[in-house]
Amino acid sequence: MSKETKQEEVKEVVLNTPVLDASANANVAPESFDWESFESGLNEEDRKEKAELEQMYDTTLEDLHENEVFKGQVVRITDKEAIVDINFKSEGVISLNEFRYNQDLKVGDIVEVMVDQREDKNGQLILSHKKARTLNAWDAVNKAHDSQEIVNGYIKARTKGGMIVDVFGIEAFLPGSQIDVKPIRDYEQFVGKTMEFKVVKINPEFKNVVVSHKALIEADIEVQKKEIVAQLEKGQVLEGEVKNITSYGVFVDLGGVDGLIHITDLSWSRINHPSEILEDGQKINVVILDFDEDKSRIQLGIKQLEAHPWDALDADIKVGDKVKGKVVVLADYGAFVEVAPGVEGLIHVSEMSWSTHLRSAQDFVKVGDEVEAVVLTLDREERKMSLGIKQLTPDPWTDITTKYPVGSTHKGKVRNFTNFGVFVELEEGVDGLIYISDLSWTKKIKHPSEFCAVDDILDVVVLELDVEARRLSLGHKQLTENPWDQYEAKYAVGTTHTGVAVDVFDKGATVQFEDADVEAFAPARTLEKEDGSRIKKGEETSFKVIEFNKEFRRVVVSHTATFREEEVKAERTSNNNNNNNSSNTIETSTLGDIDSLAALKKKMEEGGN
Repeated sequence: MSKETKQEEVKEVVLNTPVLDASANANVAPESFDWESFESGLNEEDRKEKAELEQMYDTTLEDLHENEVFKGQVVRITDKEAIVDINFKSEGVISLNEFRYNQDLKVGDIVEVMVDQREDKNGQLILSHKKARTLNAWDAVNKAHDSQEIVNGYIKARTKGGMIVDVFGIEAFLPGSQIDVKPIRDYEQFVGKTMEFKVVKINPEFKNVVVSHKALIEADIEVQKKEIVAQLEKGQVLEGEVKNITSYGVFVDLGGVDGLIHITDLSWSRINHPSEILEDGQKINVVILDFDEDKSRIQLGIKQLEAHPWDALDADIKVGDKVKGKVVVLADYGAFVEVAPGVEGLIHVSEMSWSTHLRSAQDFVKVGDEVEAVVLTLDREERKMSLGIKQLTPDPWTDITTKYPVGSTHKGKVRNFTNFGVFVELEEGVDGLIYISDLSWTKKIKHPSEFCAVDDILDVVVLELDVEARRLSLGHKQLTENPWDQYEAKYAVGTTHTGVAVDVFDKGATVQFEDADVEAFAPARTLEKEDGSRIKKGEETSFKVIEFNKEFRRVVVSHTATFREEEVKAERTSNNNNNNNSSNTIETSTLGDIDSLAALKKKMEEGGN
C-alpha cells in the first residue's frame, strides 16, 4: 500500500467516527461525569481509537522545520511557478526563476528544496529551491574543484570582463578569456545558455568562484595534440590551416597542435611580409623541418616542398659572365641581387666602383633597381655567388702611365684629409696624395684643412707614379716657382731691411718684411734700441739679416746690429783723425789748441752717451 493511499484511509476513518450522544451522561452523578466524552462527543473507546488513528496519520507526514532541506517531486508546472510535493499536508510553491539554470524542468523531476515558511497567511507551504542549492552548493563546488569534475552552469548575465554563471546555485565568474580558445567579441550570444565548465579557482573568504569553459576545450585539444605529436617525424608532409600571420612568420594549425613557418621558410625568394604569400584560414601543405624533445615547438616549411632554385640555375653560367637581376636587399657593405627566382648574388661595395675612398652601397643602387653585373665567384655546392659592377668599365689604372705621366698637370677634387696630407681624386678610381710639405712654398701648414676644404678643386702635378702599388704622388706648390730662390739674394746675410714687429714675446719677436711670404725671427737680445729701450709690438724699424736658410725657410734678424756696428765704425774713424791731428801739431801746441782738444773730447763723450 502506498503512502498516499494510507493517508486517505486515515482521513476517512477520522471523519467517519460517530459522535457520542450527550444523553449518555444524563443520569450520572457529578463526580462520575465524563467531561472528556462531553467535550469531544466520544466515549473512552472511541477516543482511544481516534488517538491511534491521529498518531498513524501524523507519522505519514514529514516533520517539517523551517530552513530544513528536503527532496520533493514536481507535480505541476504553471507559467510562473512549480508545485512541489514533499509529503506534507500541503504542497509547496517555487518560482520558476529559481530553475532558470534548468530549462528542461518537467513534472516528475526530483528537486532539492528548503522550507522557507511552513504556512503563509493563506496557509500555503513556501519552499525555495535556490536556498537549498546554495546550502549544499559550496560542498559541491569544492568537490568539483578538487576532483576536476565537469559541472553544468547557466550563464545568467554579462558583466565587466566576463559573464555571471549559476553553478549549483552559486553565482560564479567566467572571465572573457576563459570562454573559448579563440577571442570572443560578442558576449551576448552566450547569455541564457547552459554550458559545461571547470571550477578553476575558489576564494572561501570572499565566497568567490571562477569557472572556465576554455579549460575543457584545451583539455580536448591537449589529448588530440598528444596523439598528433606522437606521430610526428622530420620530413613528414601534413595539411594544415593558417591560424595567425605575424611579421616574422605564420602559425599553422595541424589539427590541435600549432607549428611555425618562419618567414625565411615560406619562399626561396625574399619577401617583406608573410601576407604576400598566405592569408588567414588558408589550407596549405607543410613539411616538418624540426621540433624540440617534447615536440611542443614544431618548425615547419613550405619552400622545401619545391626544388631548390640553385638546382635549376643555368649550368652554362660561369665566372666572367654577365648577368642581370633585381636588387632585393641593401646593406652598408653591399647589395644582394636576385639573378633568378631564389638565386641571389652579393655585390660588395668595393666591387661597385674603381674608386678607393669609402662609400656606402646606397650611393650606387637602391632596392628594386635592375642592374647588370659580372660573375666574380660561383660556388654551386655552397650556393654562393659574388658579383661586380665596376668590372663592366675598364680599370683606369690600365693606361695610367699614358694619362698621368710624371710631370703632367691636372685638376682634382679634394676627397679627404689626413694629418700628413690631402687625397685628391683625378677621376673615378684614380686618387693621389699631396703631402702637406708639397702644398705651399711659403705657408707653414699644421693641418691640410688650413689650406683647402673637401670638394675643393686643386691644380696638381704628378710627382711620382707606382703602377704596381696603384700609388700616385702629387704636388701643388710645384706649379709655381720657388720664391725663396729670389729671397736668397734679396735677404742675404748682412743686408738691412725695414720690417714690422708683428708679435713680441719673451724669447724674441716675429718680424714681417715687405714680402708677405718672408717672416723673420729676432732674438730677444737683438731688440734693444739705441736709446736703451726695447722694440714694441707693431713698431716699424730696421733689421739686419744675421742668418738665412732657404731649405727651412728660416730668417734671423737683429735690430741692435744696425746701430752698434755704425757706432764702432764712427769711433774708429774719430780715433784715426785724432791721431793724425796730434802728430801734425805736436810742436806748435798752444793754450787754444788745448781748449779745442778738450771740446772735442767732451763732444765725443756726449756722443757716446
